[in-house]
Amino acid sequence: MGIVIGVVGPHDLVDDVAATCEEQPGVSALRLDYDHESQAPAIVDAHASAVEGWLFTGIVPYMLSRDADVLSRPAAFVDYSGATLLSALVRLQHEGRDVTRLSIDTLSAADVHATFTEAGLPTEELRTLPYRPEMTSKKAVAFHRRGSHAVITCLSSVHEALRDEMQVLRLAPSVHSIRVALRQLLLTTEGQAQEDAQIALGLVEVENEEGLLREATALGGTLAAFRGGTHLLVTTRGPLHDATGGFTGLPMLARLAAQNQVVRVGFGLGRSAAEAESLARRALARARRIGDVAAVLSLRADTDIVLESVTATPAGEQNLAVIARRVGLSVLTLEKLMEARAAAGGEPLTTREIADRLAVQQRTARRMLHRLELAGLAERTGNLTSGSSGRPLTLYRLTL
Repeated sequence: MGIVIGVVGPHDLVDDVAATCEEQPGVSALRLDYDHESQAPAIVDAHASAVEGWLFTGIVPYMLSRDADVLSRPAAFVDYSGATLLSALVRLQHEGRDVTRLSIDTLSAADVHATFTEAGLPTEELRTLPYRPEMTSKKAVAFHRRGSHAVITCLSSVHEALRDEMQVLRLAPSVHSIRVALRQLLLTTEGQAQEDAQIALGLVEVENEEGLLREATALGGTLAAFRGGTHLLVTTRGPLHDATGGFTGLPMLARLAAQNQVVRVGFGLGRSAAEAESLARRALARARRIGDVAAVLSLRADTDIVLESVTATPAGEQNLAVIARRVGLSVLTLEKLMEARAAAGGEPLTTREIADRLAVQQRTARRMLHRLELAGLAERTGNLTSGSSGRPLTLYRLTL
């Protein structure tokens, strides 16, 4: 089974970066482009379930996504210092440009000076604007305009704003830099995959086992009788982590408690089945001390986590977490789609209206709606001409 890497960046860089990624055996790339770097967090949030890792074409979309707390998968970015910056300097010299007087954004001053020093170039007349969380493309444009130097920028939005008024070169990641970032990402992703495959054993005490097999299946696991009327639930860390919201709450506890006075669950995470079973026994003993309805997760290093009882989803109401995994969208995105449906009074919505509601591009909205349509959660009801020469807008009725 291959690894899917989500490549996020501006339109003209995504394909080249993705193609370099796909040179690696077993790697496929999901190409996700934007018009402006500020759209990166929404793109990541919308496609989090479809990838094993993220590769950003530069540090800015990576930092914006990280600061928005939407990175639930391993992530890396292509570094523009070193080989990428050096290749840009060589290109400028071939064009007869003065590379000793430049205004450079995003890259740290230390990285810029190190590259120039290695190339035997002076650094006295360089102007740098290192990336900071408060930096925006408008601030970068203003910084470059205050000087008379030629400009090297890492941002497509800055290049678009300045290209008609001064000499400006936009950095494009070198193949070497892409490969370095990809190797780092694959190592992290492999480590995460190994961690997710860690054995998780659960010991369940329950009077009425009705529904227990269904709960085990939802966790991607199997169920077997254990000793003394206790049931053994076998799964792995990844599904357990997802089902418990990052080891915080256990929805199955509330569902089983609706039919039983006593429900105690002890989960153990270990590097072997024997270690996981030992930890599960410790967790179940702790759950018994807590009360009749309790769940505990025991880890190595004497760490016990009490899993909160999460109220079960009312009958007839859709379980958004399950839907999110099935269609490859986030719960937050599904909630926004439900809000859009409610605001429209259940009437069909155009792809443009959905895109505006979710603050994404229309092509992204079309992909989302297509996934929902395949899952039977949206249906096309016709087309609406956009009043221009562009493609007609498809109308969808959401049935979430």
